[in-house]
Amino acid sequence: MEFTLLWAALTGVTLAWLGTRIWQDGLPQKPVDLLIGASAAGLLTGRLAAMMSQGINPVTDPVQIILVRGGVSTGFAVIGALAALAWALRGHLTLLDALAPASLLGLAGWHAGCLWRSACLGAESDLPWAWALEGSTIPRHPVEIYAALALALAAYGVSRLPWSPFARSGIALAAAGMVRLVTQPMRLTLTGGPMGWYVAGIAVGLAAAKFGPALAGRLRTPPN
Repeated sequence: MEFTLLWAALTGVTLAWLGTRIWQDGLPQKPVDLLIGASAAGLLTGRLAAMMSQGINPVTDPVQIILVRGGVSTGFAVIGALAALAWALRGHLTLLDALAPASLLGLAGWHAGCLWRSACLGAESDLPWAWALEGSTIPRHPVEIYAALALALAAYGVSRLPWSPFARSGIALAAAGMVRLVTQPMRLTLTGGPMGWYVAGIAVGLAAAKFGPALAGRLRTPPN
């Protein structure tokens, strides 16, 4: 892994840890370990999905797995992270609600880590806070900073929600999808980005928040 990516990842972990210190109610044991494990699983899943979509066989060419800059599938990374977290919390899935604010804050940290990677800028802008790449005179949107600030605000907002099964975690997923959806047009991309995944995240998150109590009743582990 390149050092700039490592510093960005550490920024995300640091803010996730800070989130667990700020919002401690209902947290499971070792919450940061759970979040780091889920993030690693998501990164691996997303990287493998991206490799296979590019025609690269991870079995015959495993070295390519660590070349994260080669691409990571956003949607499959989220699925992998949520699956790993659900497995770790099996029987107690409503603990996802307690982890939701810290998760969003950690994601904000990852986006803010663009400062380490010199990868904050997107489309051209004439706004007063826009800035240019080194050696360029064209000011651009600091789109990743926008995303980081929006996710940090979303983390605070989710932390203020009332406790209801899957309400906080559902709204957190929807908020993350919405932030990415809104900021995506300002990113530099040839394909337009995985907009469908963002819309799906919003839909699934809102559905989880709405139908959470009924879902929690079905998932509740019977007493021994």
